[in-house]
Amino acid sequence: MSSNALYTDLSGYYDLMCSDINYQQQSASIHRLHQFLGNNGKQHLDLACGTGPHVRHFIDLGYQCSGLDINQPMLDMAMRRCPEAQFALQDMTAFYVEQPVDLITCFLYSIHYSAGIERLKSCIASVHRALNEGGLFCFNTVDKHRIDNTASIKHFAEFDGHHFAFESGWHYSGQGDKQSLNLSIEKSNQPFSRLTDFELYSEESLRQTELWQDQHAMVATSFTELQALLAPYFDVHVFEHDYERIVPWDLASGNALFVCVKI
Repeated sequence: MSSNALYTDLSGYYDLMCSDINYQQQSASIHRLHQFLGNNGKQHLDLACGTGPHVRHFIDLGYQCSGLDINQPMLDMAMRRCPEAQFALQDMTAFYVEQPVDLITCFLYSIHYSAGIERLKSCIASVHRALNEGGLFCFNTVDKHRIDNTASIKHFAEFDGHHFAFESGWHYSGQGDKQSLNLSIEKSNQPFSRLTDFELYSEESLRQTELWQDQHAMVATSFTELQALLAPYFDVHVFEHDYERIVPWDLASGNALFVCVKI
C-alpha cells in the first residue's frame, strides 16, 4: 500500500495517531523564531498541513494562514478545523502561491516526503520563490547517518470504543539518498497491555484486531548535505530539536530544527 493510500484510508484516525504531539508548543516556538530571525510578517503557509492543527494555532497567534497537502480527505478536515484559512491540493515539491508569504513551515519531518534529492531541491526552490524578502522557512529533519534502525516510538490511544497502538521508526540502509519511515497501526476491541509488546496477545484477541503496516519512501540527507542544498537560497540556522527553548544544535544529536532566512 502506498503512503498516500494509507493516509487516505486512515485520515479519520490521523489526529489520534498524532495525539501525543504538542502542536501549540511547536507553533509558538516557530512564532518566536520568526520574531527573532524573520521579517515578522503575518502571512503563513504550512506545507504538508494534514488536518490543520498547526494552522489552527498560527491563526490563533494572529497569522493569515494557508496550507497545502496531497491528501484531499486531510484537507477536508483542515477546512472544517480552520475555516478562516485557505487550503490547496498541491505537492510541496512543486507548489505555487498567488501572493508571497512571510513564514513557511513544514512540521513532523514532512520535508523528507520529498522522496529524492532532486525533488527536495525542487521543494527548496519552490519555498524560496514563495517567500517574501526576509521570510522564514522552518522545518525539522533527521540526519541519515544518525538513524538507529532498531529504535521506534510507540503510543496508545482510545477512541470510539476501540484501542489503538501506533508505532513508527526510521530505517536507513547506510548508503544513498533513500530512507524509510516504517509505520504500524493496530486497532483492537481489547485494551493493549503497556507492559509487553502488543504482538503478545492471545489468539482470541488477535482475531479481533485490525493491523495496518506501511513503509514510506523518504529522502535521506545528512545535515551537512542539507545545509549545502539550502545555502544558495537561505541563511541557515540549525537548532536543537527542542520546542521549549531556542538552543543551537549540539553537533551530535540526530534530529534538528532548521530555520532558514531568505536571502
